[in-house]
Amino acid sequence: MTGKFQVLIGGVVHTYRHIDDIPMSFDNLIGFEPDFPPEPHTQEEHDLIDTFHAKFKEIFSRERL
Repeated sequence: MTGKFQVLIGGVVHTYRHIDDIPMSFDNLIGFEPDFPPEPHTQEEHDLIDTFHAKFKEIFSRERL
């Protein structure tokens, strides 16, 4: 999944374009902005969009603070 994902590590904001690049632990999740496919959406794109909330929760659970 691509987008703009920001985390705080040691007082420094780190920005990632791919969700798989986010470290397994960090201080705080600052931004979670996945790229949405352009409309109109296909069923496959709707299925992808439906995964965004679960991905957010998974990434958010990596916070150390």
